Amino acid sequence: MDDALKQSIIDTTMALVSIPSVIGDEKAICDYVEERLLKRFSRDEIIRHSHSLLVEPGPRDPSKPTIGLVGHLDTVPDRQDGPVRIENNRIIGCGVSDMKAGVALKIELLERLDLENLGVNLTVVFYEREEGAYVDNGLHPLLENYPSLQDIDLAFCLEPSNNKLQMGSLGGIHATLKFDGRRAHSARPWQGENAIHKAGPVLNDLLALEPKKVVLGGLSFHEVMNVTMVEGFGTRNAIPDQLSLNVNYRFAPGKPIETAQAELEEFIDGRCEIIYTDLSPSGPVCMDNPFLKPVLDLDGIVVEPKQAWTDVARLALFGIQAANWGPGESAQAHQVNESCDIDLILDGYELFHRALTQMGSES
Repeated sequence: MDDALKQSIIDTTMALVSIPSVIGDEKAICDYVEERLLKRFSRDEIIRHSHSLLVEPGPRDPSKPTIGLVGHLDTVPDRQDGPVRIENNRIIGCGVSDMKAGVALKIELLERLDLENLGVNLTVVFYEREEGAYVDNGLHPLLENYPSLQDIDLAFCLEPSNNKLQMGSLGGIHATLKFDGRRAHSARPWQGENAIHKAGPVLNDLLALEPKKVVLGGLSFHEVMNVTMVEGFGTRNAIPDQLSLNVNYRFAPGKPIETAQAELEEFIDGRCEIIYTDLSPSGPVCMDNPFLKPVLDLDGIVVEPKQAWTDVARLALFGIQAANWGPGESAQAHQVNESCDIDLILDGYELFHRALTQMGSES
């Protein structure tokens, strides 16, 4: 890779990270990406839907497979202690790993690939509102409104994965466990019913739970269930009459939401009310997709299970097979002073360029 290309990729990443795009505030970054791509592509090749973009460079050849590059523009709230900067060969800034490094690669690939002579059709999606509730995700309306997306034969979600190919997607349930008691003075607890104490047996059972290993396609996923938030009401000298726990159940690919709900309900066994607040399906492991082979053949490629939820699962609902593959550092996602190694970003560009070019030569 020559120095000019390296600098361009770094500059693009820095520009993206310098545009605040906390979930719900994606207009400015969407404007930037759209304006930049319109320098190469026609208006007909770029569809804007709210603050999301669907890029379908033409002409489209129906004899070629269609490869999708998919990723979000938003970030979690900014928790950096300083400006966007480079230190020790790392870009430091909100969202650089999750996933503006991946967005930068998509822009650079669109600008530089010889698309006319590529052996695949390329569809690239930049979407809003990934970092929130499942039902608010900005990819879903694109999938519903633009049927051409269902022509994708294989998609890559550029979620932070350290340039490793991460297959599948855990499903996820968030539910409120509501314990009701009866208020009383703490000096006379027998006159009330302590909602916190009622939760004790459930918490003990959760503490005893071990991660459950599930092997799919030779990859080991782990099903886990944890309390992640607590909300209560009361005063220091009163028996509390309410307690709510948010429980998060992460389950393996292939398990239907209904089965996961039934497992949670069996675990709770009527000991409290369950209020479901977020239901996210799992995503399949598509190791047998024929268009994955050029990636699997890359020197040094590492294949892992995705021990998290991503939009691989949402794409699967629309019949699109997908895998996670991106340059960001997974351990940096959502961190204070989020950062990403520059070499990882540059290596990611080369990996994608080689894979897409190889797909072309084999078609």
